[in-house]
Amino acid sequence: MKPIILTVAELALALLFAAGCQSDQAQNHAGVSRDAMPARIFPTLGRIERLDSAFDALIPPDVVIEKLAEGFDWSEGPVWVRAGGYLLFSDVPRNVVLKWQEDAGVSEFLKPSGYTGQTARGGEPGSNGLTLDAQGRLVLCQHGDRRVARLESNDDFRTLAGSYRQRRFNSPNDLVVKSNGDLYFTDPPYGLEGLNDSPKKELMFNGVFRISAGGAVTLLTDALTFPNGLAFSPDERTLYVAVSDPQRPVIMAYDVKADGNLAQGRVFFDAAPLAKDKDRKGLPDGLKVDEAGNLFATGPGGVLVISPDGKLLGILNTGEATANCAWGNDGSVLYLTADMYLCRVRTSTRGTLP
Repeated sequence: MKPIILTVAELALALLFAAGCQSDQAQNHAGVSRDAMPARIFPTLGRIERLDSAFDALIPPDVVIEKLAEGFDWSEGPVWVRAGGYLLFSDVPRNVVLKWQEDAGVSEFLKPSGYTGQTARGGEPGSNGLTLDAQGRLVLCQHGDRRVARLESNDDFRTLAGSYRQRRFNSPNDLVVKSNGDLYFTDPPYGLEGLNDSPKKELMFNGVFRISAGGAVTLLTDALTFPNGLAFSPDERTLYVAVSDPQRPVIMAYDVKADGNLAQGRVFFDAAPLAKDKDRKGLPDGLKVDEAGNLFATGPGGVLVISPDGKLLGILNTGEATANCAWGNDGSVLYLTADMYLCRVRTSTRGTLP
């Protein structure tokens, strides 16, 4: 075969094109930009269960559950901070918010995180769900102080909501901010010693609430036994709420009215058949939604990936009771808090960062 002779300019152009193709392949393979690729290889945890072919379009075939850190009492409430390129998450029993960064690992970010009192208390004292408001400020569900609070620039907490009709909340658990600035949160009794039987419980129900952008607190429903994680559909017309009741472990869906209140709820997904399997730890808990409306919902076995029409597509099975999850990096990396572990999964889909 006659040799192909390239000029210097042609050779440079060919090398540049090849490098670009390799870069694109790496980005498409990983689901994240090259800058967000792991600096080192992490150990793995659990397994990935593929139950429907649609799952393969969301989770690449060779992806694993990476174990980033361990040794926590109960990890919860992850949120990605774009401005700093790091993840924050709660260790509820230890009353601390921790920070994880790719090259630096885990460090203490905020302590106390959920209980600022001086006298000893029972129950779970720390922060639980975390999010960021439109200004990038950290907003926390504080079990011990029984409020939703915002961390100010001087490191003081500002109470956004601490009571309803002069009665203290049980223990705000998880929260999500709507695009108009309204904040929705759940208030189960998990931070109270004795739960529903606690003598310190002031509300005779476990509610879902809304804090308007102007600060007004509205009860949206008191019909759920143990409301927990919550998330909006991409168009914000549906609010999903996980119910971590072992007797009725479900994910509810509510149409969101124009005024921000909720219409009558319906069961979106029934996790009871999964919960009957004793090898699958956990109950419905934290929720996130991708750009196509698929739910990534922690529940029996890990993270349940559920289509917008309620079909279970697959499970990110950590082997542990998995509390919550959050989109991070460029929106294509899902971080998981699973009992004593912090994990992540690189995906082919994306979710919205707060």
